[in-house]
Amino acid sequence: MVTFVGFPDWLERGEGDVREWLHMVARVHSCRIDYLQYSFVNDDEITRINTEHLKHNYATDIITFGYSEGSRVSGEVFISLDTVTSNAQGFNVSRSDELDRVMAHGLLHLIGFNDSTKGEKQRMREEEEKCLILRPKKLSNS
Repeated sequence: MVTFVGFPDWLERGEGDVREWLHMVARVHSCRIDYLQYSFVNDDEITRINTEHLKHNYATDIITFGYSEGSRVSGEVFISLDTVTSNAQGFNVSRSDELDRVMAHGLLHLIGFNDSTKGEKQRMREEEEKCLILRPKKLSNS
């Protein structure tokens, strides 16, 4: 089950389409989503969560809390729409594409991918790109 809290109204696709894509990403990685909640928040809220849980007093694009067991994916993902918007402008990509990349990033963490080292960051970026390619045509901006 994939749920959304505060799903952005500017996203040009519906929750059902995004949910279907996330399940496809999990299947490609031989996983199944048991419970996954995405909460879309602002920079103030993600800074509060980051400070309270990770002791980092700053905004970030995503915070993922994982409860996965083996190939059964479970977790909570918090995404700052403010930071996603800023990053999209900085990377010269659409907000929708940047949000999709960040949603995939959170799911990939829950699947077991890390991004602590340079090599892991490179692998994570490659996996994010594969996830974006998996989007049905109606989800991609191309």
